[in-house]
Amino acid sequence: MSYAKKPATPAKMSDNYQGDSEESLRDFSEEDEFLAEQNAAREAAERTPSPPKEKPKTHADGDSTRLSQELEAARARIDTLARAYQEVERDKEEFKRRLQRERERMLDVEKGKISLLLIEAVDELALCLKNADESPLSVGVRMIRDNLLKKLRENGVVSIELEGTVFDPNFAEAVDLQRVDDPDDNMKILEVLSPGYVFKEQVIRPARVRVARHIPSDV
Repeated sequence: MSYAKKPATPAKMSDNYQGDSEESLRDFSEEDEFLAEQNAAREAAERTPSPPKEKPKTHADGDSTRLSQELEAARARIDTLARAYQEVERDKEEFKRRLQRERERMLDVEKGKISLLLIEAVDELALCLKNADESPLSVGVRMIRDNLLKKLRENGVVSIELEGTVFDPNFAEAVDLQRVDDPDDNMKILEVLSPGYVFKEQVIRPARVRVARHIPSDV
């Protein structure tokens, strides 16, 4: 006698199926969470900038560095040479100016010497005219003297007007003293015996003068 196996009841089958479904759902949820975490980590890594990678030095980089150093050295050398050239040019210009000043000074010295010769000639002519009359000879000598004085003035040589001024040894030489009674006239130039001359503000010949000297009567 055979007994047929009873089929599982619907209630028990439903419970087993429900348990399997819940377990599968939990597995899917855990897998989704894992995938979500992986995606978030990957996105964060993509957003974070990675440090620059150092490029390995190549032979070309070494040549470039060496060329840059040589270029800088060449520029420094050029700057040094340019400054040295400018200094040489300045020294040359200063030497030219100094040479020009020395040349002008020497010319002034020679002009002064020649002027002294002309002044001596003027003094001699003035001595000749001291007691001259209006004769043709005197008129001719006076014209020569006046012409020499004109030439002297044209070359910057002028006489010094000292009569009536206080004696100054820088411009005049006292060759005679004359006693005076007025103390206000003490050390004043009473007479110019021979005029003095200046050339470019330099005395080339001092005047020869007579100077007043006040001496109190009780001395």
